[in-house]
Amino acid sequence: MLMGRGREARLHYLAGTFRLLAAGDFVRCAETQAAIPLDELRYWSVDRQEAYVDAAAASAAERRAATRR
Repeated sequence: MLMGRGREARLHYLAGTFRLLAAGDFVRCAETQAAIPLDELRYWSVDRQEAYVDAAAASAAERRAATRR
């Protein structure tokens, strides 16, 4: 999905899908800051509107959020 020529996309995360708000090729992982190509994006939080590079990063974000409650 090469729409933004190396630019970061802006997304709205929904349950099971996401909506493109600003064109781009990737988003940043909220935990690691790694670039995640949109066609490889599998993990995100609807509540926090954050993307994660993998299951480990998503779990770390859940732990982080639980300690802030």
